[in-house]
Amino acid sequence: MSVPQTAMMAAAVSSLLLLLLLAGSAVSFNESSDSDSLMQEQQWGSARATWYGQPNGAGPYDNGGACGFKHVNQYPFLSMTSCGNQPLFRDGKGCGSCYKIRCSKHPACSGRAETVVITDMNYYPVAPYHFDLSGTAFGKLAKPGRNDDLRRAGIVDVQFARVPCHFPGLKVGFHVQEGSTQVYLALLVEYENGDGDVAQLDLKEAAGKSKTRRWTPMRRSWGSVWSLDSNHRLQPPFSIRLRSDSGNTLVAPDVIPVNWRPNTFYRSFVQYS
Repeated sequence: MSVPQTAMMAAAVSSLLLLLLLAGSAVSFNESSDSDSLMQEQQWGSARATWYGQPNGAGPYDNGGACGFKHVNQYPFLSMTSCGNQPLFRDGKGCGSCYKIRCSKHPACSGRAETVVITDMNYYPVAPYHFDLSGTAFGKLAKPGRNDDLRRAGIVDVQFARVPCHFPGLKVGFHVQEGSTQVYLALLVEYENGDGDVAQLDLKEAAGKSKTRRWTPMRRSWGSVWSLDSNHRLQPPFSIRLRSDSGNTLVAPDVIPVNWRPNTFYRSFVQYS
C-alpha cells in the first residue's frame, strides 16, 4: 500500500472514531451503557407501579416532594421521576437513587426498561415495592401510541433493578436553603453520579485565627437536605465532603463562598466518576 493510501486510511479511521466519541457524549442518564451492564449483573425484583399528577407531568408540583429536588420537570430529570415507598425512599436515604423499570404483563406494556429517579415518598404502598411514577414515566413504559391505554390501567406489575445514575454535563450542586443563617446552614444536595444518593455530608469551615480547619458532620434534616446547627458563627467559605451509599467519598473545596446567600444554588467542580 502506498504512503498516500495509508494516510487516507488513517484519516478515515480517525474520523470514524471521532463520530463514535461524539455519539457517546450525547448519551443521557436514561441510556447509559454502564447502567445496562449493571442491570444484566443484577437480578430483577418484582414491584407494582402506579402514576400521579398530570399525564405528561413530573408529579403534582414539579418540585421533588419529600426529597426537596427543584424543577424535576427540567433537565436532568425531565419528568422521569418516582415516589418510592419505604424500602425505596429509606427515610430520605434513597433520594436521588436511579432504577430501571419495565413492564410486560399488560397488553400496552413495551417490555423496554426505562430509568427513573426517586424524588418523593410514597405513603400508601400497594405492594412491598411500589413505584408511584410521574405520568410521563408511567407512559414511557408503554408501546408506541399506547401511553394512554397503559395510564388507564392505573396499576401494573413491573420489574425493577437499581442502576448507577448519570447526569451528563453536570457537577454535584448545593442549594442553600431558605432560613440558613450565620449559625445554621441547610443544604440540598443534587446531581450525584453513581449511587445518586448521599449517606453522609460533612462541612469544613475556613480556618480562623485560633483554629485549624476540621470536618464537622452535618445531619439529614429531610429528604436530600442536610443541616448544621452551630454554637458559633460559621466561617465561610465552606468545603463539603460527601459519602455515597457505597462508601465513595467526594470533596467539593470551598464550594459555598464567603458571600453566600440563602435560596441560592452553588455548583461545584467535582463529580463521581
